[in-house]
Amino acid sequence: MQRDTRLARLLHVLIHMHLRGGATTSETIAQMLHTQPSLVRRTMAALREAGYVASIPGPKGGWMLCRELSELTVRDIYVAITHRSAFAISAAHDNPACPVETTVNRVLDAALSSAEEALLQHLAQIRLSDLAQHAKASAG
Repeated sequence: MQRDTRLARLLHVLIHMHLRGGATTSETIAQMLHTQPSLVRRTMAALREAGYVASIPGPKGGWMLCRELSELTVRDIYVAITHRSAFAISAAHDNPACPVETTVNRVLDAALSSAEEALLQHLAQIRLSDLAQHAKASAG
């Protein structure tokens, strides 16, 4: 099963943007992530819609941070890009009239909801500025 790496990749991009003065091109981001600039633009669009970055048009354009990293948490970025559950497991809906399926689904839905809330609470405590400071310290 392929995992969704968008959160990790976008955190990487935002921190590099900050370390580079707050702006960079889609081409530079694409090189960083070993992908295509068109995919970068599609992925960054979610952050633009959330107001975290702005796109700069033109041949020397790209992306610019609109918020300080100290104002952003990992949860903010997660919420901006996620439109489905954080987990690959899900309830089944093969036979909604079956009391066994209904019971299993209720238990799974409660557990997944609880786990996702715990994840979001944890991610809300991590500021992007803290990640940037750790990265700079690790780089020496």
